[in-house]
Amino acid sequence: MDLKITGTVNKLLEEQSGESQKGPWRKQEFILETEGNYPKQICIVQWGDNIDSFDLQIDERVTVSIDIASREYNERWYTDVKAWKIERDDAGGAPPMPDDEPFPDPPDSGDGDDGLPF
Repeated sequence: MDLKITGTVNKLLEEQSGESQKGPWRKQEFILETEGNYPKQICIVQWGDNIDSFDLQIDERVTVSIDIASREYNERWYTDVKAWKIERDDAGGAPPMPDDEPFPDPPDSGDGDDGLPF
């Protein structure tokens, strides 16, 4: 299942790192605010080299492909939302109409007759 969330990066939390039995690890969480009438803030984590390759910036609009996983510890459940791909909103939608360029005038035939019956 391919889950995607689009929104704006509101906050980059401090990177965390440590050492586990499998070796060194790094993670950084960020807050993504979704769009729509009732926007939500979602804490998403990025791991390892993705921190550098994603190079997220505050106020950047992105679409994040995520995995959601829950795990149990001491009879409590914890859920992680993990980013595995980030697409930047480079397209920005349709280009805006220029405000400073008027529509071109029709070619002038010179005789004042513009071809209209009135």
